[in-house]
Amino acid sequence: MFDKLKAVEARYEEINTQLAEPDAIADQQRYRSLMKEYKNLTPVVEKFRQYTAAKNSAAEAAELLADSGLDAELRQLAEEEQQTAREEMEQYAEELKVLLLPKDPNDDRSVIVEIRGGAGGDEAALFAASLYRMYTMYAEAMRWKTEIISLNETELGGFKEVSFSVDGEGAYSRLKYESGVHRVQRVPETETQGRIHTSTVTVAVLPEAEDVELVIDPKDLQIDTYRASGAGGQHVNKTESAIRITHLPTGMVVECQDERSQHKNRDKAMKVLRARLYEQAQREQNEKIASQRKLQVGTGDRSERIRTYNFPQGRVTDHRIGLTLYKIEAIMNGALTELVESLITFDQAERLKEQSGQV
Repeated sequence: MFDKLKAVEARYEEINTQLAEPDAIADQQRYRSLMKEYKNLTPVVEKFRQYTAAKNSAAEAAELLADSGLDAELRQLAEEEQQTAREEMEQYAEELKVLLLPKDPNDDRSVIVEIRGGAGGDEAALFAASLYRMYTMYAEAMRWKTEIISLNETELGGFKEVSFSVDGEGAYSRLKYESGVHRVQRVPETETQGRIHTSTVTVAVLPEAEDVELVIDPKDLQIDTYRASGAGGQHVNKTESAIRITHLPTGMVVECQDERSQHKNRDKAMKVLRARLYEQAQREQNEKIASQRKLQVGTGDRSERIRTYNFPQGRVTDHRIGLTLYKIEAIMNGALTELVESLITFDQAERLKEQSGQV
């Protein structure tokens, strides 16, 4: 591990030198690439330097303790310093193992989130709207930008389905754990007997694909236009600005009618199609590479029940890690940090176990 860390530190210094060169500054694409790599290496190098400093302190203390003429007070101080340095070395070594775990190449990407009401009819649609609100409030707290791509509302104010983009650094790294089936248990407003109903909503989190990574042949696309209309026939558009794109090889269909401009709707629909096709390719690749992997966190399996929101008991339970939090109101208002951090920690621990098992 430490040979690898020395190589990382050497590369870090090499990039630092290159960033100061006029050629790198002039070539904006190269400069951005170097800055991204520099930023990714910084936490590893800083932690390695902390480890090295602690190691040097332990060595200096050991040298002092080797002196037979050292008085009792100085010996005690040296022993304490050595013990502290050793503890720090152990802590930094564990943190470095996590930092050296293979990085998900999609972690820095922005995402497209798709939420759909599942079992439960109107109640599922209402909860889909609640989840949309939860994610947008979390995004706001993270200083990410959100924008609706497509929306299908019900007359009661619920969402049959909604697609929206989340643009911001590390959006995928934190939202990828949200893919799956979300179950809600509560008494619907329309329920006169006060009975608790169970409904489900599916969430898909798709990393945005760059144009250069995914080439879509225009011949594979069937593009249809139609008139957009809102819930209950409101906001009827007199022109055919809504877009439906069918990807013929896969049968994948994307619709967008949120914008009044046909051109903007087409751009948004292509953005969603590109993300879905990219996610499909990634999923197929991951299944080939890690078909034996049992870890369910972050797999993006849409049929997997990942979380239950029980309103009468005020609790949210994430079934993948067995975590229950009795703060449902705060969570529904976007306070997802504790849940997300717990999922990240669990995922890292599982990957460390896998890595140690392979050695």
